[in-house]
Amino acid sequence: MNKDQIAGRVEAAKGKIKEAAGVLMDDKDMETEGGVQKNLGKIQAGFGDIKEEVKEEIKKDIKEGK
Repeated sequence: MNKDQIAGRVEAAKGKIKEAAGVLMDDKDMETEGGVQKNLGKIQAGFGDIKEEVKEEIKKDIKEGK
């Protein structure tokens, strides 16, 4: 795992908690902010996943002598 994967998943979890708190407290602004934070975290984690896949492909190509 790389730092983007970890940070993204942490951010997504924080956003999900904030979103749920907004629902419980009937606070639409907090709910919306949590949803945005959750989605940004998912994007960052996805970016980290892509970086990891590219890194693995490069290692594989180097190992195979391409």
